Amino acid sequence: MDSKKIRKGFSRFAAWLGINICSFVVKVIPVTYLYAFAKNIAALAYFFAKKQRKIALDSLSIAFGKEKSFQEIERIAKDCFIYMAKSAVELMFFFDKPQALRNRVQIQGRENLDKALAGGRGVILVSAHFGNFPLLLGRLAVEGYKTGGIMKPMHDARMEKIFLKKREKFGVRTIYSQPRNECVNQSINALRNNELVFIPIDQNFGTGGVFVDFFGQKAATATGPVILAQRTKAALIPCFILRQPDDQHKIIFEVELKLEEGKDSKDVILVNIQKLTRIIESYIRAYPAEWGWIHRRWKSKPS
Repeated sequence: MDSKKIRKGFSRFAAWLGINICSFVVKVIPVTYLYAFAKNIAALAYFFAKKQRKIALDSLSIAFGKEKSFQEIERIAKDCFIYMAKSAVELMFFFDKPQALRNRVQIQGRENLDKALAGGRGVILVSAHFGNFPLLLGRLAVEGYKTGGIMKPMHDARMEKIFLKKREKFGVRTIYSQPRNECVNQSINALRNNELVFIPIDQNFGTGGVFVDFFGQKAATATGPVILAQRTKAALIPCFILRQPDDQHKIIFEVELKLEEGKDSKDVILVNIQKLTRIIESYIRAYPAEWGWIHRRWKSKPS
């Protein structure tokens, strides 16, 4: 076994062990200390996770290098680590207390969601790895909405098993992004049953998507939401969850996005994915620490 595999194996084991330790700690400490605990985890992660820290700083420099100083960029990166740690401990806490989400997560624009569901063709919730988005899904499930999310399985099967069980506790259906045909079929069936399907389109999509402008750079982006909307006539609604100063959360449902016509079928996809990406970028610009900067969003390049 080469050294790279050994490092990966150790890293995944450490992550699995860390999640289990955090899960235990969150169950025994008073809720008032929950966020102080998260900040300590974030400080350790920012110091020791050198690769992720570098990716975050590089990504922020691509997005804001012409607008912000290095000190501002570094502050956002540190806040990003804090927000991710807070989200992790919140999930561990609320997975066993889903009904408590009613008091912690408020909903704005619910009328937009209900109006779209009244059409009877399902709703595609277009979003990003932004804020504590699993809480968004959990809050909707608690409210009685039939909710599923398209997700990539984690590299570590043990970690994936942990989070799959916790999503099931929330009542959130997991639709794995692979195999692709199975993902498409499950998504179409859910929409035809007038359910919600959550699709984040903010991560690098290799050669399978379209390249759209994102912070002034071309970014490979998934086309699933628009293709599904074309096939099923489901409504497209951008939605996001925002952390509040007191660490409560607010879900925002935008008005339904109507598909814009294009020169041909490919252009329709490109035009509308660009519209959705602009909305995502606007939220990231307004709340930069909420987004997961530890991902190489611009890794793929147009040929």
